[in-house]
Amino acid sequence: MGSKMQHLMTTYNRLPLAFARGEGVWLEDSEGNKYLDAISGIAVCGLGHCHPEISKAICEQSSTLMHTSNLYEIPLQTRLADRLAKLTGMDRVFFANSGAEANEAAIKIARLYGHKKGIDTPSILVCEGSFHGRTMATLSATGNRKVRAGFEPLLRGFSRIPFNDLDAVRHAATNDQNVVAILVEPIQGEGGIKIPDQGYLAALREICDDNGWLLMLDEIQTGLCRSGKWFAHQHAGIVPDVMTLAKALGNGMPVGACVVNKAASEVFGPGNHGSTFGGNPLASATALTVLDILERENFANQAAQSGALLKQLLADALADKHGVKEVRGVGLLLAIELNKPCGELVMQAADKGLLINVTADTVIRLLPPLVASESEIREIATRLIPLVEEFLNK
Repeated sequence: MGSKMQHLMTTYNRLPLAFARGEGVWLEDSEGNKYLDAISGIAVCGLGHCHPEISKAICEQSSTLMHTSNLYEIPLQTRLADRLAKLTGMDRVFFANSGAEANEAAIKIARLYGHKKGIDTPSILVCEGSFHGRTMATLSATGNRKVRAGFEPLLRGFSRIPFNDLDAVRHAATNDQNVVAILVEPIQGEGGIKIPDQGYLAALREICDDNGWLLMLDEIQTGLCRSGKWFAHQHAGIVPDVMTLAKALGNGMPVGACVVNKAASEVFGPGNHGSTFGGNPLASATALTVLDILERENFANQAAQSGALLKQLLADALADKHGVKEVRGVGLLLAIELNKPCGELVMQAADKGLLINVTADTVIRLLPPLVASESEIREIATRLIPLVEEFLNK
């Protein structure tokens, strides 16, 4: 396979797999072998592969109007912003092409917000173990040293604190007058499906309110029903000032969104930010269709039920096994953390027709499509559990 890709930059350690087609939770390679996709293109294809309504929307819009640029009004973009405002209870939306771009917008909002308050060197609190993207600003915000290595000097203006540590946040509030915002994932995805203590997000909301900070939530992996709510912060009963979305918003069509509320919605003016492709007619028509389906079929509830079932199946079989540190998850964000690196399980699972992911070296990450049936959820467990048991017995 390597020789076929000689002209591609070697930025990925790709598996020796290539898929020709997909339908629902299944992918098929060029030789006709089928794979149960329990990673959803890294939480992108929440509605499965080639959902007929989404395919139809893309075909119809692409044959009508794909792009005009943001020099002009885009009615579909306006409709999409209205829908997201209604779903989130927030005020305004900026559209981009990816999660990293949505986070770039959030970072720029925080900095401009700080400057408008008279702070010359505004700082954003970010968390160890976080992942916010690979552009220079989002890389600088990311709390993974391995990802940052070699790209120094990174952007200044970020203060790193431990995840799920309110004392560290309060210490910053007392001792750092330059802090203007905190950027945090409600559940750390790339960090290994790390779930904070109950009350963590509500306490962050309170601290931000007390100090005039922006609470900025990266919901790129957790949002759009995957956690069992429309957005993961809704489990805490709060509303952020800034929220970033992407991944599942287009079900495979690149689209990102930075959603803002209250003071954050007044920061950007014309010329402060922009995107050539952001929210173009094709992306907006696709995202509107995704939201229609998620709402109509109540996929937040479906994710909650499916996730509870899969977590129970995995916990019953593995939680007490020697070598298993924890089986955890919220909705269809699930993890099995082992006490040793387990990257080899990815290809072993693929050989059994199951697509999984290992992150943070020791965490099996599962992000099945929201459309998975009960039998398909059970099949994920049936294929995965023996592989983990065999691995642990080595």
